[in-house]
Parts: sequence; C-alpha cells; structure tokens
Amino acid sequence: MSEVIPVLLLTVCFPLWLIFHYITKWKTSKGLSAEDEKMLADVWESTNKMEERIQTLERILDIEAPSWRGRS
Repeated sequence: MSEVIPVLLLTVCFPLWLIFHYITKWKTSKGLSAEDEKMLADVWESTNKMEERIQTLERILDIEAPSWRGRS
C-alpha cells in the first residue's frame, strides 16, 4: 500500500502538472513582446524606405537608359 502513493504521483499527478505548467507558459508567451513589436516596426519602415528608393532608381533608369530592363 505504501507504494501506491508514489506510483500515483508519478503516473497521474506529475504528468498532469507538467502539461498544465507548459500550457500556462504557452499562453503567457503568446504574442510579441514590446521589443519585438518595435523591431518589427523598424524593419517595416526600412522596407518601405528601400522600396521607395528602388522605385526612384527605376524611374531614373527609365529616363536615362530606357533599354535597361531588357538587359540580363
């Protein structure tokens, strides 16, 4: 009878505790942190600036060297 309690703890209680522990960790870590959101916003802004620069360069090349798109 004294072996029943440790067996129950190891086979039922500990796995349940482990599952609930990681479910709680998963729920609290869901989403982006403030630092991640700032970094994502910075990357988005840099991407938009780069896209504008590329479009400007393409317009300049279209005027200066109209056949540049056909070159490989």
